[in-house]
Amino acid sequence: MVLPPPGLWVEEWLSQARFDRYLSECAGDPRLALRTYEWNAELGQAVMRDAGHFEVALRNAFDRAVSERWHGSTHWLMDTQSPVRKPLWRVVRGRSQDINVPNRSSLAEAAKRSGARAASSDQLVASLTLGFWQHMCDTAHEQAVWIPYVYHAWPRGTSRSHVYGAIDLIRVARNEAAHNEPLFTLTGRRGVPNVYATIVSLLRMLNPTVATLVQQTSRVQALLARRPR
Repeated sequence: MVLPPPGLWVEEWLSQARFDRYLSECAGDPRLALRTYEWNAELGQAVMRDAGHFEVALRNAFDRAVSERWHGSTHWLMDTQSPVRKPLWRVVRGRSQDINVPNRSSLAEAAKRSGARAASSDQLVASLTLGFWQHMCDTAHEQAVWIPYVYHAWPRGTSRSHVYGAIDLIRVARNEAAHNEPLFTLTGRRGVPNVYATIVSLLRMLNPTVATLVQQTSRVQALLARRPR
């Protein structure tokens, strides 16, 4: 990788504060810091690609699992009696709250993002955020959503709390990558190697062929091995 010599242009481009994080990681070597920034950008793109493959598989698996068991008059994302739409009261931190308020807000925003005057169910599924699908696996939705519907997207015996935590791990890493944050600050369980392994592991449960596709085409592991030194 041939890059222009570091200079004022780097600080004007990245800001001194952002570049300082790379200088600190690289013992004050501006050339190595610049190479590391470029490497981090490539790694972020690779993480986002793999996380994107997972997100598409997840949302379609959840949609199928609910649709096959939903008996409402309209699609479950549109029906006011859907367990992700209707008021669902739970005691949260000592107060009774409708935990589906965020879901209804997410669905309204997804309808706007679709760009259609009246969004179709397919457009809603494609426009909802990963956080929405994760929300369907939280403790508060265990009885209303996980057990009767979403559980069936996974192999028998899959732990709801494990799925929730694994999706959260992927979501956080994907968001860090999307904002060009330094991924080397994510360490241990939150580190990129474990995020990649988690993506593959969940895909094996949802769609083994997609898991194989990701393993065969992902650039994450190759980039991790090529970190500038």
